[in-house]
Amino acid sequence: MNEDAEEAEKISRLEEELGHRFRDRVLLEMALRHSSHAHELLLGESGSDTSVESNERLEFLGDAVLALVVAEALYAVKPDWREGDLTRALHSIVEGRSLADLARSIGVGEVLQLGRTEESSGGREKPSILEDAMEALIGAIYLDGGLDPVERFVRRFFGKVLAADAIRVERHPKTELQETLMAVEGEFPTYQLLRDSEVDGDEQRFTIVVTSKGKRLAEGVGRTKRAAEELAATRALETRIESSESEY
Repeated sequence: MNEDAEEAEKISRLEEELGHRFRDRVLLEMALRHSSHAHELLLGESGSDTSVESNERLEFLGDAVLALVVAEALYAVKPDWREGDLTRALHSIVEGRSLADLARSIGVGEVLQLGRTEESSGGREKPSILEDAMEALIGAIYLDGGLDPVERFVRRFFGKVLAADAIRVERHPKTELQETLMAVEGEFPTYQLLRDSEVDGDEQRFTIVVTSKGKRLAEGVGRTKRAAEELAATRALETRIESSESEY
């Protein structure tokens, strides 16, 4: 089997896993085109059409569409939940790690179009790249077939965690730290940006410090500011627990 035929077979298997055959193949190709590859094409290094687009816009759309479909499912199965519980459940279900694991399980990494640098640095296994590609694929499915195929996709891969008796909500670390500090010190924590590598996709791009009454509590590092803040809050809570235990 030649290289093109092998690639076509992988794409066909991916469509089977997604439960959707694309009518517009351009959408599928775009969803699998990482910005590093699009950049190389724009520089003319591949000798291809320079009017290409990366999967970033589809990623934006797919993130919103997935959130809509999962939010509607949560709304239906948890009529007694308040907005905060629904929001936390939504985030836990569609978090990056879940999407990256899903992308890995259905072979998305095998068919990604990456630039040479990302290819050589193991980009096909990077959680951030897999997460973004999964969101882009969902966006492409929506544009190609509407909400119905996206809903089928969600039922297929998220059905178990969306079952009414399976959904559990863990308290958000930022909320817990806020409530803890307000009760003990009468003040909300403050989050400050210490460093930003300004490199898109960098798993350690943002470094955030959380403080209370001018006292440094903990630091967190993450690909997004939100992830870094959550890690800082988690570490601050762990430090408080350890301090409390040491007093006994």
